[in-house]
Amino acid sequence: MKKYALLLLTLVFSMNIFAVSLQEYLVPTPQKIDIQTNTAIAYDEYQFIQMSNYLAQFNLSTWEDQSYFSGTGSAIIKLTLRVDPQYPNQEYRLLIKNQSVNIIGGQKEAIYYGIQTLRQILAYGLSEKAGIPELLVSDYPAISSRGLMLDISRNKVPTMQTLYQLVDWLSSLKINEFQLYTEHTFAYKEHEIVWKDFSPMTPEEIAALQKYCNDRFIDLVPNQNSFGHFENWLRYDKYLPLADCVEDCATIWGAYKLSSLDPSNPGSFELVKGLYAELLPNFNSSYFNIGCDETVELGLGRSKAACDSLGVGRVYLNYLLKLNEEVRKYGKVAQFWGDIILNHEDLIPEIPKDMIPMVWGYDSKFRFDTILPKFRRAGLDFYVCPGTSTWRSIIGKNNIAFTNLRNAAIYGKENHAKGMLVTNWGDHGHWQPLSVCYAPMMVGCSYAWNCDTSVVRRAAFLLNEYVFNDKTQNTGLALMRLGNAYEKAKIPEGVANIFHVLLNRYAWKMKNQYQTKEITVANLRKTEAEIDSALQILKHARPECADANIVLAEIEQATDLAKHALHLGIERMQVKSYQTLDIPMDKRKKLARELQQIIDNHKRLWVKRNRPGGLQESAGRMQKIHDYYLGK
Repeated sequence: MKKYALLLLTLVFSMNIFAVSLQEYLVPTPQKIDIQTNTAIAYDEYQFIQMSNYLAQFNLSTWEDQSYFSGTGSAIIKLTLRVDPQYPNQEYRLLIKNQSVNIIGGQKEAIYYGIQTLRQILAYGLSEKAGIPELLVSDYPAISSRGLMLDISRNKVPTMQTLYQLVDWLSSLKINEFQLYTEHTFAYKEHEIVWKDFSPMTPEEIAALQKYCNDRFIDLVPNQNSFGHFENWLRYDKYLPLADCVEDCATIWGAYKLSSLDPSNPGSFELVKGLYAELLPNFNSSYFNIGCDETVELGLGRSKAACDSLGVGRVYLNYLLKLNEEVRKYGKVAQFWGDIILNHEDLIPEIPKDMIPMVWGYDSKFRFDTILPKFRRAGLDFYVCPGTSTWRSIIGKNNIAFTNLRNAAIYGKENHAKGMLVTNWGDHGHWQPLSVCYAPMMVGCSYAWNCDTSVVRRAAFLLNEYVFNDKTQNTGLALMRLGNAYEKAKIPEGVANIFHVLLNRYAWKMKNQYQTKEITVANLRKTEAEIDSALQILKHARPECADANIVLAEIEQATDLAKHALHLGIERMQVKSYQTLDIPMDKRKKLARELQQIIDNHKRLWVKRNRPGGLQESAGRMQKIHDYYLGK
């Protein structure tokens, strides 16, 4: 068996020797591509590089002419770009024939998408050292609005460099919407107490990011939660009168407090109204995501009297309508999370037609197929909002994410969804690094254009080609394997996978929770072996992207934390009570030393991509586990 394993690894490490077809390089997959056998443009490394560099720097937003020429001498490539209003919005045609490239589209945005496909065709030519065949691409998106939402309120606020890097990549995937999920991480002038320790986005940074996005035909949509998830505000005395539950309320999440605004208090609306007045003038988008999800305290605290009188759903909708009226004053259309109104389906028809429900669900069995028609029948535009499933996972839950993303795309298209927003959250410390998120981000963004499931099979290759620049193919291969290591634990699917479950429940019982009660030592060890096998592949990786050292360090940090979770689980399973504090002290000290090194690395690595604000809170979650080991 060892011989066969060694042979397999040798084949994995040598995959780059095999030729890859042009179609493998295209992401998202075009709706239609007709490739002929004859060569339209002969391979010329110099010309291909020159043209690739030209296209990478080309600013189409200021472009007016029709024709461009690349290169000099006999190998000249003629490039013609033309806007033709007869083509539907975002649709383009890309024709390559006789040493020439023609891109035609109904608007500049469509021409831009054709250029992204051309860049990938040139990447094929350069990587495979091949000429470009005669071909015709006829392409358009399955869903008109295609976005990514990045959580910047659960500790991580990325640096501007990180945001620019991400926007560049998203634009190559033909994404046209970007949101930064915000609770308290915008620098509101009158509310410094809320954001002073969290390195917030400033108006100047929003302006710079907006221009960067607009130049790439991406709409930077403002995002400010306006009802629930006000924890970072209500913890301060200044805002305490606006809290719904000041003391613990018996919510669906258990005992909970200081999370939601009290909609029956006029001060809640006045606070949010003031936030809109300061935030919205910084954006030129026609849309605004007002949040309003997970209002789990509604009707249980100060709002109870109003909810008893009018009904919980009616109180929720009335507050939503007030927010919408305020949004209209700024000439914007309100997006809002659709989870709460689904608990009061009879009120869905009362939602104004200019509001857009954002229908989210993140597990592999979420019923987009039965839920979306409820909004469609009400005549509402809506988005499908699946997730990357990276939060509370540490190294990912790829197969769950891929199924969730596919279902959202399929049923979104079937129900004529206006948009698809792929969400990347950071719950419980935002411990997953960006590198872990790339695969589901790419798959989800690709599905929003064309739900061609071959992108999952090609994911490692595409990441190596366009993100990691790893000709050995091993960075992407290792990450894809790590992203499914959770399956070896064989516990039921949940919001958290095995790694985060073990770390988050370090002080809780193991045998009374639906996931932890299924844990066995044998499966924990199989899971660690799977991680180790992925790390063996990673040893042979040679990423050459600008942030290659960060990528490798992120993967090492994430796998160290995931393996530490397994070590904790194994030690707990060795004691009769399964309790952490009953593990012998010498073993707890060993766990503490191991975790302390991970915490130190977490702090060093965090600032490579993110601002320092939020780090103390994120690392503090790990520190609590460390101190618990030592009985502190």
